[in-house]
Amino acid sequence: MGFGEGYLQKAALRNKLIGQPPRENTAVIVTIPVYKEARLDRCLDSLYSCTRPAQHRPSFHCEVLILINAAADDREEVLSLNQSCLLETREWIRAHPHPFIDFHLWLDHGFGKKEAGVGSARKILMDEAVRRFDQIGQPRGLIVSLDADSVVDQNYLQALHQHFFGEEGSKTEGCSIYFEHPLQAAGDPFGEDLPPEIYLAIARYELHLRYYLWSLRSTGFPHAYHTLGSAFAVRAEVYALEGGMNRRQGGEDFYFIQKIAQRGRFNSCTGTRVVPSSRTSDRVPFGTGPALRAQLHTPLRSYHSAPFAMLNPLFSDRERLYKGNPLPSLSPILSDFLVLQGFDAALARMRANAASAEAFSGRFWRWFNMFRIMKFLHFARERGYPDQAVEEVAVERLLKMGAGGRTAGGPGGLTAGGVGGPKTGGAGGLKAAGTGTLPSACTELLSIYRHLDRLPVPPPGTHPHPLFS
Repeated sequence: MGFGEGYLQKAALRNKLIGQPPRENTAVIVTIPVYKEARLDRCLDSLYSCTRPAQHRPSFHCEVLILINAAADDREEVLSLNQSCLLETREWIRAHPHPFIDFHLWLDHGFGKKEAGVGSARKILMDEAVRRFDQIGQPRGLIVSLDADSVVDQNYLQALHQHFFGEEGSKTEGCSIYFEHPLQAAGDPFGEDLPPEIYLAIARYELHLRYYLWSLRSTGFPHAYHTLGSAFAVRAEVYALEGGMNRRQGGEDFYFIQKIAQRGRFNSCTGTRVVPSSRTSDRVPFGTGPALRAQLHTPLRSYHSAPFAMLNPLFSDRERLYKGNPLPSLSPILSDFLVLQGFDAALARMRANAASAEAFSGRFWRWFNMFRIMKFLHFARERGYPDQAVEEVAVERLLKMGAGGRTAGGPGGLTAGGVGGPKTGGAGGLKAAGTGTLPSACTELLSIYRHLDRLPVPPPGTHPHPLFS
């Protein structure tokens, strides 16, 4: 029995989709769910232009699996657009034979109302990728998740292959992939001349994502990664071992990535880039598109910074918890939250089933995962720590990371005064000046966070961040 056969027999939603077996040297399979998409060709053009991993020429091969999907009772305009996309994509594939990429395309309008959605579509594609790798006995093959309204850099396949199959990637089981949204019409790879307010909205949303990530990391939480469906990858064997993709109609990426990250061998691939579209969308109930639409009426606000700091004493003193010593002094809000969540009983189970401090830590983080942290942030929001303007909390986080001190190295001479801006007189001056000293413009703040996200993640507790030291 192959590595994926048991999983597929138990969990696959569809039978085998491709009759022709994969090439023996297939190392990467990219999966693209498509719904109500008029310009899939831009995504495919970017994949077509990718360079082959230099260290494996000419043995490297890749497949791209594309599923155009909708519910059987979806709106006629959606079904019609999907049919047009099918015909156009078939023609695109015929006109674009490729030396090391095979493109496979399906249309499925047979989804039931409860089954329809991006989770099911992504699962069908990723399950088929497992089946393909199982056929050639390649459990370490790489399954990549991409979206139809995204494009990739030319070194996308090369960087991913190096990340997983290079000398330092042998133990890597999954990764998030660096991403950037277009922030202006000039240079927008989708040719979308969107209104300025849309580009500002996406800048704020991306700033929120990056601020939130670094705030999570500030707590000592070890599994803080971006969770975009258009920007992650996982080995086929690990995907099957963890039960595959879920079928949620939104947030499927968040829950799946958390499941894989908790294994402890998940990281970030920052050597390439995914560029998701900045347009608004109604494809999913929550996520980027709905967040953009909401901002057109109310500027985006993000989590208050104080609740993240409340988690530090608990997260940093796990050895005391393992040994059964009294809890460290915690904020009243966190203490109340732990009572409501049944923490004492959960802690007793963790201790009873852990033979070592390391095993205890694994159980602790599986219980206090990113979803439970988010629940705590919402709990704190209702008890006196309301959301704040994203620019305000983003500046505050940079200050806590040490941005008010020495000049930070990096492209463009990043300083505490902004990208290429003047050096300031230390953290005290920055705090007194507020957002007037660090860049107050959202896009300038975002450029700092983007630069941070492309650097190696420092160990928990590192202060100041190496960028600002």
